[in-house]
Amino acid sequence: MTPGGSLPVEVLFGLYLGLLTGIVPAFVAGSLGFLVRYFTGVTLPGFGVVVLALSIASVQGGLLGLVEPNIAQSPRLLIAVLVVLMLALYAHSQGDKLGAELPRHLSLTSIRQRTLSADVVELVGTMGQVTVRPTGEIHDMEGYPPLSPALRRSLKNGSWRLPADLPLSELESRLEERLRTDHDLGDVSVTIDERARATITAAPPSGGLSKRIPDGRRAVSIATLVPTGLARGDEVSIRAEARTLSGTVLSARTAVDDEHAADESPVDDGTPVPDGGDAEADPDPAPKPNAASAGGIGRVTVAVARRDVKALLETETPRLVVRSRGTSREFEAFTLVKRAGHVIRRFTVGPNADADLRAAADVTVLAARRQGSETGGRRSGWVFAPGIERSLEPGDEVFVAGPEAATDEFVEAVAR
Repeated sequence: MTPGGSLPVEVLFGLYLGLLTGIVPAFVAGSLGFLVRYFTGVTLPGFGVVVLALSIASVQGGLLGLVEPNIAQSPRLLIAVLVVLMLALYAHSQGDKLGAELPRHLSLTSIRQRTLSADVVELVGTMGQVTVRPTGEIHDMEGYPPLSPALRRSLKNGSWRLPADLPLSELESRLEERLRTDHDLGDVSVTIDERARATITAAPPSGGLSKRIPDGRRAVSIATLVPTGLARGDEVSIRAEARTLSGTVLSARTAVDDEHAADESPVDDGTPVPDGGDAEADPDPAPKPNAASAGGIGRVTVAVARRDVKALLETETPRLVVRSRGTSREFEAFTLVKRAGHVIRRFTVGPNADADLRAAADVTVLAARRQGSETGGRRSGWVFAPGIERSLEPGDEVFVAGPEAATDEFVEAVAR
């Protein structure tokens, strides 16, 4: 017989005390093993783990020995020490393994720069595109009124095509801007996953007309002959008797537009509404904000300078002349590049970029958006040639131009 009882009882007591006392040493050993391996790449020696575990366990065991001194003279102490050491060594090995496998440069920025899954990308010519569709319900934005049923249904049934070579954060920004433009939303937040499914939180339009009036201008509605195709945003000249005023179209409406809207609205043919239905749940769809007018006699709301408001209101028969915006110079430049046999590519410099090929390639860097230590991991604004002074670094987003073969080879070497 042992001082504390039979041997099986002592073994059970030893296992119990070892598990009870070994929790804290195991946690400390695992945490230390993970931290040392993750930040230094060195494995903490097993002897140090043993010494540390015994030191921590001795504090708890010493407190327990004050209560029952017979424990120090029984086999249960040896069994408890073995259990404590096994727990500490096992926790240390798992922490060391986790520190070796966990990526060392994990950051929120790298998480947001993830891209789409390859199986949702559609190839259109030489460019990849993706169709983004909403998933789930369209959420109301906190602090704003709820969305109307028609607007909520329009967003839920919508789909948008975007370039597939952009990170998800850039796709989210582009979709938010498109939704603001197409639906005149007060505010919108979009989250896109790797399957091109968008979670949309939106706020309804607020102050539609007043929000579109530039500072220092006033909105004036006039009855006149509306040119066919006139739409919001067009710049016009208004001939008011002996004066010619300049303005920006805010809205245009004619009798033909009203007829088209009436033809597209649902007709009540006396069919009863099914049980559980709501006769007002499907209201007339609102016209698109940028829809062009069909032309004819109607009313146009224009934004003009304050000094021109009186002259415009006093004119009985004002006439509209739509001014040309000219040719888009960026499209002309792109056409000249293609005519010269060159192509333009956009990519992000990879961590394994070939520095020798980067310097010798027959391509021209048109613009770069930096991302480095000096910007705290955030992307700075676009820098255009010849203002690009330093060489490209991993994480930089770049536009390059050059012969197609040389450009493709350059992109393959630098973007990998």
